[in-house]
Amino acid sequence: MSTAPDPASLNAWYPIHTLSDLPKGEYRDKLLGREIIVSPEGVREAGSGRPLRVLRQYRYLWASLGEPDRGLFALPEAEEDDRRIVECGAVLVQASGLRIIENFLDMAHFPFVHTDILGAEPHTEVFHYTTEIRRDVDEVWATNCKFFQPQAAKSAKEGITTQYQYRVMSPFSTLLYKTCPLAENRWDVICLFVQPMEPGLCRAHPIMFLIDDESPIADLVHFQQLIFLQDRIILENQRPTLLPLEPGKEIPTRADASSIAYRRWLKEKGVMYGATGTAQ
Repeated sequence: MSTAPDPASLNAWYPIHTLSDLPKGEYRDKLLGREIIVSPEGVREAGSGRPLRVLRQYRYLWASLGEPDRGLFALPEAEEDDRRIVECGAVLVQASGLRIIENFLDMAHFPFVHTDILGAEPHTEVFHYTTEIRRDVDEVWATNCKFFQPQAAKSAKEGITTQYQYRVMSPFSTLLYKTCPLAENRWDVICLFVQPMEPGLCRAHPIMFLIDDESPIADLVHFQQLIFLQDRIILENQRPTLLPLEPGKEIPTRADASSIAYRRWLKEKGVMYGATGTAQ
């Protein structure tokens, strides 16, 4: 079990709080096992008072305990004027942040965990899809994904075969592009940014960038929160709590291609915070 941050985790960016409701005063929080103090002016370590590097982007205040060698990932959809930006709140999860990201990539659980919403029997097959580590941007991608869903989005009127693309931009940040029921040839974008507080305790920050000018914001938030709270039950009962990176510890299937690529990428980067095993 890794309790101290590895260099790759230390030098990454993490979401701390939404900018829209950042408290006017200071409050204490936790990041990678260290206490931090968050204020409108920025973020600092609680013990030393050392100011941390921060960014204000994509509706969040981001911070790093280390020295990131670059800024945040590109997300051009966040700048498109006709998209609804839906902040879905923060959810405390007693699980490894790496487990949370891996669960987000998993389509096989749709019919069993999100029954009659993202999946339903007998439509349980995960069709072949493509995974790759894109070296030019240092990201994991899964493309050509598709799955039949009874209600793929709040705006969906009936079941459709939904097209997906998954993208992991950092060990603790991921998103998916999915079929937009209201706009052909465009994608809805659903992001999940994770703040690892301890190896087995995180705060998840879901946010959506949608083409949907019909659904009330409250309904969109409720829909996404329902999905994530269903996932939280599974995540908090998963054993081991931390993500195993040892070969053969967990046996993958064909449907787990994105998980395999993600774990390989983590080992290459030396990410061990929230994992078991050894980095490559």
